[in-house]
Amino acid sequence: MVPQPPPPATVAPQLLGDMRETHSDWVRLGTLTLLRWIAIVGQTGTIVVATWILGIQLDVWLCGLAVGLSALTNALAMTLFPASRRLSEQETLLLLIFDTAQLAFLIGITGGLNNPFALMILAPATITATALRGRSTAVVGTLAVALVTLVWQVHLPLVAADGTLIQVPPLFGFGQYLALVIGIVFLSHYARRVASELHSMASALMATQMALAREQRLTVLGGVVAAAAHELGTPLATIKLISSEMAQDLADPEAREDARTIVEQADRCRDILRGMGQAGKDDAMVRAAPLSDVLREAAEPHAQRGKALHMPVPLPTEREPFVQRRPEIIHALRNVIQNATDFARGNVWIDAEWTADQLRLTISDDGPGFPSGVIGRIGDPFMRGRQSDAEASRRPGYDGMGLGLFIAKTLLERSGAQMSFANGGDPFLSESERPVRSGAIVTIRWPRHAIEVEHFVPLGENPQVTA
Repeated sequence: MVPQPPPPATVAPQLLGDMRETHSDWVRLGTLTLLRWIAIVGQTGTIVVATWILGIQLDVWLCGLAVGLSALTNALAMTLFPASRRLSEQETLLLLIFDTAQLAFLIGITGGLNNPFALMILAPATITATALRGRSTAVVGTLAVALVTLVWQVHLPLVAADGTLIQVPPLFGFGQYLALVIGIVFLSHYARRVASELHSMASALMATQMALAREQRLTVLGGVVAAAAHELGTPLATIKLISSEMAQDLADPEAREDARTIVEQADRCRDILRGMGQAGKDDAMVRAAPLSDVLREAAEPHAQRGKALHMPVPLPTEREPFVQRRPEIIHALRNVIQNATDFARGNVWIDAEWTADQLRLTISDDGPGFPSGVIGRIGDPFMRGRQSDAEASRRPGYDGMGLGLFIAKTLLERSGAQMSFANGGDPFLSESERPVRSGAIVTIRWPRHAIEVEHFVPLGENPQVTA
């Protein structure tokens, strides 16, 4: 038997897990140092304008200490490490903690929350939420809220050139404090959610591309093996014929036995090549096939898993549509059938219908159906908190991401299809009241012109073979 590669549904969760581990290493040192230089230039310019042009009485030495310490840290980082260095989670977190503390100190010595630039304290928390994990976001966000609270209560006054104290009314100051605290919490959570979805989508799309490339390689490999089987068929037949005649003519029993062994080994080579060539054919069937054949090829890996697969009955070729036999379509259908087989109690139904304009596939099962809480998000690479022990034992290698259906939905939509998801029965019904097809129902619709192959000729003329 030819060894089969691991199912893509068990490989993809591992791939996404590896990608999630590397998300925190996406921040370059050069990016943070550039942003900090921009902040240093802005802080220096603001201090110069406020002191020399507006005449505001600031403690220039303390302001210079705060800005100079930031510039010194930046210069040391650029000197000791290359700008292309990818920072670890802890390194990025320490830099952003320093930026938060430096901003809070600078705001505290320039009027506290009376300083209109106090809103800049939002920047480090937002960057943390975008680039780092939730724990790091919580650390920087909590620190920012604590420092804003401290600066609200303890700060140096902001004094104009004529000695007038510049401060907002107490009620407005309290509102400014609440606005900053709410802004830190809201923007951190907002940025975290958006960045997490972007990371999940990027990882899932990459996993989709890898799964598609894998399916294409297997399809090409099947065609190569089929061609090799075709080319080797004649010499194997010749070896078998000659060795059979030798076995009949030889008088020596040992020589006769050797000749029979050659016959057996030639038959074995033929069977091996025939088995390896089942995945591909050196004819037009590589590119198109009857609909029932495509469905059977997609369902074949799950036919021996203890669940009954009810397939459509093949029709005469003049009535059954010929569809594109593309790797992405077969891979996507295989993922949907695998999902149905995993959750079915004992039966999976694959139905095909078509009209003059549309081709529709329905894949249903008798399992528990889609969870009501996630049915609206099916097709997205969402994350689920954890699996139950029973589900983990039934579906080893899965991480509850919805990645298989995401890959299937993405690939099928690229082929022009539309997918819809539903449940066949109410989960609150008793066993006697539930319909036969009470589980998940996945419906796939194509416009016939998007998938059908017209004027299809399965086999071309065999080329003449000359000695």
